[in-house]
Amino acid sequence: MLAEALPVVAAVEGHIGAIGYGLAAIGPGIGVGIIFGQGVNAIARQPELTGVIRTNMLLGFVLTEALALIGLVAPFIYR
Repeated sequence: MLAEALPVVAAVEGHIGAIGYGLAAIGPGIGVGIIFGQGVNAIARQPELTGVIRTNMLLGFVLTEALALIGLVAPFIYR
């Protein structure tokens, strides 16, 4: 009875998994930007350590993208 009296202010349309993945992709997207931005900055400061910095940068990228893939799969598993 109370639900019928309240007007619908906003309706979420679409698959809730897609909305969940959209929200889950924000964090890893920001993380990847920070990783590569700081990696380029570090290489510019110490070019002799390019190999070490690039290795660490790619390792951080892989771990961050794993979070994005988990965010893609989780909404479909937990319906």
